[in-house]
Amino acid sequence: MDFLFQLLFSPLPTPAVISLFALAAATLFYLNTRPSPLRSPVDLNCQTLGIKDGARKTALLEDNNNLMSYYYNEAKTLYEVFQRGLKVSGNGPCLGYRKPGRPYQWLKYRQVADRAEHLGSGLLHKGLKPNPDNFIGIFAQNRPEWIISELACYTYSMVAVPLYDTLGPEALVFIINQAEISTVLCDNQNKAETLLQTRETGQTPVLKTIVIMDSFNSELVERGTKCGVDIVSMQDVEVLHPPKPEDLSIVCFTSGTTGNPKGAMLTHENVVSDAAGVIKCFESAVVPNTQDVSISFLPLAHMFERVTVMYGAGAKVGFFQGDIRLLPDDMKTLQPTIFPVVPRLLNRVYDKSGAKSPFKKWLLNFAVERKYAEVREGIIRNNSIWDKLIFHKVQESLGGRVRVMVTGAAPISPSVLNFLRASLGCQVINIYPLVKWKWHVGVPLPCNVVKLVDVEEMNYFASNGEGEVCIMGRNVFKGYLKDPEKTKEALDEDGWLHTGDIGKWLPSGVLKIIDRKKNIFKLAQGEYIAPEKIENVYVRSEPVAQVFVHGDSLQSCLVAIVVPDPEVLPGFAKNLGCQGSLEELCKNTVMKAILSDMTKLGKEAGLKSFEQVKDVYLHPEQFTIENGLLTPTLKAKRAELKTLFQPQIDKLYSSM
Repeated sequence: MDFLFQLLFSPLPTPAVISLFALAAATLFYLNTRPSPLRSPVDLNCQTLGIKDGARKTALLEDNNNLMSYYYNEAKTLYEVFQRGLKVSGNGPCLGYRKPGRPYQWLKYRQVADRAEHLGSGLLHKGLKPNPDNFIGIFAQNRPEWIISELACYTYSMVAVPLYDTLGPEALVFIINQAEISTVLCDNQNKAETLLQTRETGQTPVLKTIVIMDSFNSELVERGTKCGVDIVSMQDVEVLHPPKPEDLSIVCFTSGTTGNPKGAMLTHENVVSDAAGVIKCFESAVVPNTQDVSISFLPLAHMFERVTVMYGAGAKVGFFQGDIRLLPDDMKTLQPTIFPVVPRLLNRVYDKSGAKSPFKKWLLNFAVERKYAEVREGIIRNNSIWDKLIFHKVQESLGGRVRVMVTGAAPISPSVLNFLRASLGCQVINIYPLVKWKWHVGVPLPCNVVKLVDVEEMNYFASNGEGEVCIMGRNVFKGYLKDPEKTKEALDEDGWLHTGDIGKWLPSGVLKIIDRKKNIFKLAQGEYIAPEKIENVYVRSEPVAQVFVHGDSLQSCLVAIVVPDPEVLPGFAKNLGCQGSLEELCKNTVMKAILSDMTKLGKEAGLKSFEQVKDVYLHPEQFTIENGLLTPTLKAKRAELKTLFQPQIDKLYSSM
């Protein structure tokens, strides 16, 4: 005890005091700066939980019944995992390699991604298809090219199959045949020779291509040629990646309005020349730039939405939320400057812009006339007195910044087109509505030429400046995938595309589309009918939302299925003294009033008597993509409509 007392209270030499304080300070620093201990997220005494049938799951999922499929929402596939790494790393080092006595060298994430894309593209050039049905063998030791090869498969949705020389030749043969591997990427000549031997002995007849990462001699190539195997270097395959203009870029399937969809084969040149032609035509007035914004809501599966100049200009593309009903809100939020659209939507904009009172109607029409007078002079603006007083609301409904509107996929009424050009104060470009190529209705693009050919059964003759529109040029598609019969129907021996549209050369040298050869049918008296032309007239009737015109070759007249506008019909019926639900209104005398209005519009549009429908059936439910009556591009599926409404059609004819 005395020793302890003396130690604690007796004076210490100065060096000892300093050491004691230093030790205390170090201890305090350690206690304050040490990392917090890692705590187990679960009770170490109860790390799993029992579930039904005696199975167990980790206690980490106590509050979540779903088994994990991914960690990051944006990384649900191996391809997405790598893309996330590329993003979060800021293109940092990715794959390292070194030579004896040398420091590591690194491939950055972007280098790896680019090489993988190039390699995958080269494999496609060699004949592989970008889908999970293609199995690619990887026969190599650990090295950057292994990962690049694997990522190349994922980039193009192909499947990587590792091969092991430690398994022995029998297992190697079994895997190649079982997975039907036609292409193997290997690291050196020795492995390539092992693979070749299996092909030479007839054990792996599916093997067609061997890609080698390291150098190899020319004798190996000759040996491969003799047994039908292409021997190529990985470096050579990677440099195959930039596609040539004549290479296939996309197969765009038609909507299937008249049967099974057809795959239109488009080359890079088809698409690029098309966009280039559009820019060239309008460069004096419109040139997309990095400040432009476009909204994407039309189906990307169809070329009207895909053939865009936005990406080449470094512009932005915003996608709608997926619900067409929310498109107005998307437009106001995104405020696009370039707006691709279809006439059906523009018709709704036009219909809802109408004034109610006689004075407001007069004022609106007067404002349109004054603004359109400027348009005819080439003046496009949205800051006139008429814009501030009359048109600002319709402009704001589209976001308020639209400077270019492109419409296509179907014809548009001249009255609607003129109204939009006046009221929106922007360039409104009408694109020729053909899936396989895009063309401004007016003059040919710089990438093609146009001619008209006789259509005798419809009394259209090229000698009169009328006939079927035929196209030849850089943007004409190459044919239908695996369908030589349909290709022959569309493309003649000289390479002219027969569009099925009827055109007429105007005195000014521009082309006007006046009719449609496809979807025509004969009535009993031998008259040819183009129902789409008639429908485009009738849909202008205020109470009509949709119309399907039908004619039977055994009948002498036309009938129609009409879907009334649910917002307009109640008011229209009230003026006739009728009330009730939409279904009830479709069954009473409102039908005759709608037919009368349609007939009036038909006369004004110059429809012949046999082109006018004689009776209609009102259907309360709209034709939609969801119920199978419209294609993704909002065209009527005529065969499906005919089948669905056959009882009503038969009844209409029987009552005549």
